Amino acid sequence: MSFAEKLLEFMREAAYRPLTLDELAAQTGVVSTRRDIKRFHKLLEEMEQQGKVIKTRYGRYGVPEKMNLVVGTLQGHQAGFGFIISDNRADADVFVPANQMNGALHGDKVVARLVKSGGKRNEGEIIRILARRSPYIVGRYETSRHLGFVVPDDQRISQDIVVPRSETRTLKKGVKVQVEITRWPEKRRNPEGTIVAVLGQPGDPGLDTLTIIKKYELPEEFPPAVKKEVRAISREISEEDLANRRDLRALPMVTIDGADARDLDDAVSLERLNNGWRLGVHIADVGYYVREGTALDREAFHRGTSVYLVDRVLPMLPPELSNDICSLNPKADRLAISVSMTMDSEGGVVSYEFTPSVIRTQERMTYDDVRAIVAERDEDLRQRYRPLVSMFEDMAELAQILRSRRLKRGAVDFALPEVKLKLDEEGRVLALERRERTIAETIIEEFMLACNETVAKHFFHLGVPFIYRSHERPDDEKMLYFRDFVHNLGYTVKGRPEEIHPHALQKILDEASGKPEERVINTILLRSMKQARYTTANIPHFGLATQYYTHFTSPIRRYPDLVIHRLMREYLEGIPGQKRLDRIAKNNEAAALRSSERERLAMEAERESVEVKKIEFMAGREGEEFDAVISGVTSFGLFVELDNLVEGLIHVSSMDDDYYRFHEDKMALTGERTGQTYRIGQPVRVILKRVSKEDRQIDFILGSGFN
Repeated sequence: MSFAEKLLEFMREAAYRPLTLDELAAQTGVVSTRRDIKRFHKLLEEMEQQGKVIKTRYGRYGVPEKMNLVVGTLQGHQAGFGFIISDNRADADVFVPANQMNGALHGDKVVARLVKSGGKRNEGEIIRILARRSPYIVGRYETSRHLGFVVPDDQRISQDIVVPRSETRTLKKGVKVQVEITRWPEKRRNPEGTIVAVLGQPGDPGLDTLTIIKKYELPEEFPPAVKKEVRAISREISEEDLANRRDLRALPMVTIDGADARDLDDAVSLERLNNGWRLGVHIADVGYYVREGTALDREAFHRGTSVYLVDRVLPMLPPELSNDICSLNPKADRLAISVSMTMDSEGGVVSYEFTPSVIRTQERMTYDDVRAIVAERDEDLRQRYRPLVSMFEDMAELAQILRSRRLKRGAVDFALPEVKLKLDEEGRVLALERRERTIAETIIEEFMLACNETVAKHFFHLGVPFIYRSHERPDDEKMLYFRDFVHNLGYTVKGRPEEIHPHALQKILDEASGKPEERVINTILLRSMKQARYTTANIPHFGLATQYYTHFTSPIRRYPDLVIHRLMREYLEGIPGQKRLDRIAKNNEAAALRSSERERLAMEAERESVEVKKIEFMAGREGEEFDAVISGVTSFGLFVELDNLVEGLIHVSSMDDDYYRFHEDKMALTGERTGQTYRIGQPVRVILKRVSKEDRQIDFILGSGFN
């Protein structure tokens, strides 16, 4: 335990009141030399900036939880209010009314005083801003008679940014820009800024993607130092590279990915035994090329993850590595770390082995081709890949065994289809296709899950610093909401919210399978779950119902996997001394926190990239009629989803054949005169009324022939 952790423990458990600097120093055993007091003061200032301790106006220090304070990140709302997501994951979110925001913006790290607690929600007022969000904001430039201003694209930022007219005389109204805040907002004053980049006019090719890149400040170019290191890496494998590696080049193995994937970091092999299987998962040895502390490593840490936008990839590693040197391209020698797992006939891991290796994949398979070979028995493809067909069939069999085993222990398996977008050369959407998970995706998913569990369990029991993929239990309040929600649809979740096992949740998903409400139940349950994150403590994974889990299988695109590869290589050579272990533990903490933050940002950017293209695809189709399913019911209308997974709103004001009342307990709108009722999962016909790219909104009205 570090001194800072010991200090916090003392302040939480032993200190019965806020203490001065001198009192804290004396009671925690700090030697009272001027140098020691200065260092102690600096530590307290750092902890104050992090929100771990609070300094009162009278110069005393305490911990926020004992002072009726909450520290966290502000999540704004377009109506002006916000919620504080507490740094303490056990705390509930805190609602902040618009008149208590006190100049804070979405994304700021803040301290709030609780003014109401308990009941349906906590409420607070922001009293201190610890750290400001990024000053760069993307939006639409507008003008009035006396000033110019930027309307943020991110609706969670409810205030416009005022910009000097003198700087924007040549700008046209409506142009997309990036602005830098030069004066932060105050209680009754809008933020001010200066325009640093003009992104383009509405309708310009590629503007939507460029806007997302700038909005989320996603790095595009690699620094010169990184490019220099990449140029020094040999494309050829030398005898020195092969030292202490197992030669697995003769072992039949393949990669299985999407047809457009370029960063192939996992290959699989399978051998049927007399009473089981030998599964091989072979992962590109990225850590061999990206050494700790190098410019490549620092940039990978900064990026945290590759970001997959609709029309491009912003990779964590330069393309020379991600698409070539480290990518397990077919019929090419590649360095890897191989995990060989011997399994019994029921899919249980009997023994395993980790080894650095050199491999050569036989084929670069796609999900579509493997599905066609195994499920559709396509004769042309079976003939083309004849030496591998029996292995694919064995893989399908083992994958189903592993999936059944996982579901039996209680894992939650969501049935949420994905949308695949087809684009033309200029990035315009040609089609939206609904893509379901097939046996091919199941093969890779189950094999990677088994591998990640095996790696996590081994290193946990080894007792060395490591990074885990953790998924905590859902909040009781959200589980209660989900239980009530599905109850109104005729489903029963057994057990109290705090005791619900994932097996009970999977039972609901199974019961809803194939029914109109299946997708909405899957969606609501997913939203009720906590987001998985990276931690240095082994926290059981609720969704997978496993005690041990990590991310080892994608080091080309995820930084934690890269770190784990380096740790595996180091630990396999012998456990280092305590000083090195302490250093590893500190590095792991930073990597886990940074990677969790970057993952969340990447997910937001990727989701927005898809939503923007959906809206673009629907623009110009106003007046067309579509089949849809009601995916949500609120007091102000119905949310509906089309077959192509486009969502929109039927506002209650457009339902003018009756007065409709919202019944929250039944999640339904019912007409007073006709008794016509609209519920979640109900099929309807809808007409596209309006598409707004600016508001990111699609509006429908009910069409003919609805029921």
